[in-house]
Amino acid sequence: MRTFPLSRQLAWSAALLLGLHACSPKATTSITTPAATAPSTATTTPSQPAVAAFQIPVEYYTLPNGLRVVLSPDHTAPTATVAAYYNIGFRNEPRDRTGFAHLFEHLMFQGSQNLGKMEFIQLVQKNGGILNGSTRFDFTNYYEVVPSHKLETLLWAEADRMRGLAITQANLTNQQGVVKNEVRVNVLNAPYGGFPWLDMPQKANKNWNNAHNFYGDLKDLDAATLEDAQSFFKTYYAPNNAVLAVVGDFEPADAKALVAKYFTDIPSAPQPPKPDLTEPRQEQELRFTKDDKLATKPALAFAYHMPERNTPEYYALILLDQILLQGKDSRLYQAMVQKRGYSDNVNGGINYLGNAFNYAGPMLWMGDLTYDQNIKSDSVVSVLDQEINRLSKGGINQATLDLAMVKLRSSLYDQLSGSDNFGRADMLAAFALFDNNPARINTLEAEFRKVTPELMQKTIQEYLRPTNRTLLIVNPLAKS
Repeated sequence: MRTFPLSRQLAWSAALLLGLHACSPKATTSITTPAATAPSTATTTPSQPAVAAFQIPVEYYTLPNGLRVVLSPDHTAPTATVAAYYNIGFRNEPRDRTGFAHLFEHLMFQGSQNLGKMEFIQLVQKNGGILNGSTRFDFTNYYEVVPSHKLETLLWAEADRMRGLAITQANLTNQQGVVKNEVRVNVLNAPYGGFPWLDMPQKANKNWNNAHNFYGDLKDLDAATLEDAQSFFKTYYAPNNAVLAVVGDFEPADAKALVAKYFTDIPSAPQPPKPDLTEPRQEQELRFTKDDKLATKPALAFAYHMPERNTPEYYALILLDQILLQGKDSRLYQAMVQKRGYSDNVNGGINYLGNAFNYAGPMLWMGDLTYDQNIKSDSVVSVLDQEINRLSKGGINQATLDLAMVKLRSSLYDQLSGSDNFGRADMLAAFALFDNNPARINTLEAEFRKVTPELMQKTIQEYLRPTNRTLLIVNPLAKS
């Protein structure tokens, strides 16, 4: 699955790896949650062979100020990854301040109480590390990977900007200009700009929180005052609205002492009510056309509303994504590219601004492709319907489900075993932020193994029906 840039300003050096391509009860005492029990091995059928348990160590507790902390030691490499996740993203930003979540991603690199402008970046890079930040649907995150003996330095620096960001009129004005320029470069003046990652949520969703322009209306960005920015930081960047994940080569007792030393005295702040993110059930297919003066070929994107997160149907649709969209053996790649030659690729997946696990509210399963001028959009839609109907009417046999599981496990463990440990930190932080249970990381595979062919077919019939679909077609106006 691909992701899409919303934040190229962070690419100050090749070391900045992850640009933006793009609720727990209040705790008052420190608690510790041990790692989850290993998922039971499926042995009931020959199609589900026994697999070796893979356990990720998870220590989870909450500081008195509400900061949730996840520690996961991994001694395979002498590095440490620090990830700070704040429960403020595109769709839970204030209604009259669109784009503020993304604006603050920029401001967090403009200096803090003890570090001047750009000094946070220099601190990481001069110690041989890498870093980045991103804004997503339900959170804004920052992470650094450093040699493990520099863990204390990074915890001090991350705490310094959580405690007090340098929010000045000069910094605010400068970054307002940077964001507006980013919109012009990445969306307004780029072929297929915003397609479909920015466009589709605005077309397919009805709830304003899910359907507004996540980059922010330029008038809202211009209207932002210094007082607005200071209030936003005090509210949403408080420790009781955040998760700190530390993964890598350290001893948990040492890390706990350092976290307590640098984060305990940061004051919490009252939190506003969480917005209602629910979407009504879609009962009719929606179709939209977007004229693109810079595009040379037509393009089409399709989107279906996902089942609610963590339900049986949610796990089933993730496996259906493996069958229909992921890899060159997928049904849609074979049908659109290999068999008919409509395109050279079909992109897609769950959560274009992340992955199938690091979001909290409603989500879309999406796909997109560009195709030649002599191909009608209805022909593309017809192939999509044929492949989905083939699974819906013919059912999914156990062998197909088993293959989807193999692909899913490969993708999942690739994410969890990356050399920089960011994938592991990301999932731990998301599960802490949204489920108050980072140990879910050790039970995911067991949840997928509960999915049956019957559940897969039921999920297709309910969620991949045409009346649950939105289509967005790019009309190219540039000469090829």
